[in-house]
Amino acid sequence: MVFYNYKLKCFVLIDLKLGKFKHQDVGQMDTYVRLYNEKYKAADDNPTIGLLLCSEKSEAVARYSVLADQKQLFAVKYSPYLLSEEELQAALAVQRQEAMWHLSGKE
Repeated sequence: MVFYNYKLKCFVLIDLKLGKFKHQDVGQMDTYVRLYNEKYKAADDNPTIGLLLCSEKSEAVARYSVLADQKQLFAVKYSPYLLSEEELQAALAVQRQEAMWHLSGKE
């Protein structure tokens, strides 16, 4: 999907992936972002943002792919079904703990 965000003044490309997040997904999105930057981005636009929504997260792919170097590419895990209240609370607790760990600089 392609959107244009008027507040950010840039294109936002969204790719929804079922299954595990793979290197090929990153490469494909990187190609799309570069294409939009070259062909469609105006001189006064900000760089295009690529967002990969994946049902399974892969820390290794995120850490060792171009995602680590690109400030315009993002990968996010999504749930293909509605979580129960307990599952949602547990997932939020894990994410909160990971965020606190990253903010403490213990990476």
